[in-house]
Amino acid sequence: MARPIDIIGRVLAALLGGYALSYAISGALALLLPVPRPDAVYISGMLAYLPMTFAVLWAFAARTALRAWAWLLALAAPPAAVLLLGWPRP
Repeated sequence: MARPIDIIGRVLAALLGGYALSYAISGALALLLPVPRPDAVYISGMLAYLPMTFAVLWAFAARTALRAWAWLLALAAPPAAVLLLGWPRP
């Protein structure tokens, strides 16, 4: 039986880590897609549901909550770097 703290860690990883991953990927796609800016924002917003779904599934499929957090943060780091650096500049 799973400990309550492990379940809480997984739920938080699914919610907070999933949101961070989804936000980072959506923002990076809005900057990187080679279409007009309104279209890029629309497309990236629609695609933002995929990483969130992946994050929720991964948070409960990982062996530990710590491993789920590590993978989600590692996946969110590159698109977050694109957002923080503002690349590419118009």
